Amino acid sequence: MKKGLIVFAREPMPGQVKTRLAADIGNHAAAELYETMLQDVLKTASQLSDVDAVVFWDCEEESLPVLSDKYCCSSRRQSLGDLGQRMQWAFEEMFKNGYGLCCIIGSDAPDLPSSYIQDAYMLLSTQQSNVVLGPCLDGGYYLLGLHQVWPQLFVNIPWSTADVLEQSLAVAQGSGLTVSLLPEWQDIDTLEDLLAFQERSRLTLARKV
Repeated sequence: MKKGLIVFAREPMPGQVKTRLAADIGNHAAAELYETMLQDVLKTASQLSDVDAVVFWDCEEESLPVLSDKYCCSSRRQSLGDLGQRMQWAFEEMFKNGYGLCCIIGSDAPDLPSSYIQDAYMLLSTQQSNVVLGPCLDGGYYLLGLHQVWPQLFVNIPWSTADVLEQSLAVAQGSGLTVSLLPEWQDIDTLEDLLAFQERSRLTLARKV
C-alpha cells in the first residue's frame, strides 16, 4: 500500500513565518531559523523508506517551481481556507493520487524522530487505528495520520489554540473512530520552545560524545 507524507510549509520570508518567535528574535532571524527547520524536516522525510513526501506550500503560484527546485521536493500549493480546510484538501489530493495511508506533519519540529512517523504508518496499516495523532506539548498535534478522509476532523476545531488535540480527540471518539496517540513532542513556536529544542540538541550531542 502506497504511503504518502504531507509536509505543510510556508515560503521562508521575513515577517511571514514564526511570528510569535519573531517577536523575540526578529523577523530575519525567525525566517532563517524556519528555513533551517524546514530543511531538517525534509531530510527526515527523505530518509523514510517506502514513503513519498509531498510539500504543500503556502506561497504565491509563481514561487512554487522555485521552491520545488531549491528544496528538491515534490511540491503542491495549499488550497484556500482555514487550516482545517487546507489539510482536508491535501489529504483528499493524496488519496486521489493512489496513496492508501497518509500522514501530515508541519515544518516546525526539526528533531521529530523518524520512528514516530514510521509508527504512525504501522498503526494505520495494521488497522489498529482509523486515526493517529501525535500530541504536542502546547495542546496541538504534530502529526495526523489517516487511511481515508474523515471530514469531521477538519471542521469546528479551534485551530492554533491549546484545545486542538482535545477537541480533535472528542470529535474522533464521538464519531466512533479508533484513535492511537504517538509519544508527545514539542514543536517550535516560541522562544521557550526554541530554548527547549537547543537543550534537547545539547543533550543528544553529549550522549554521542
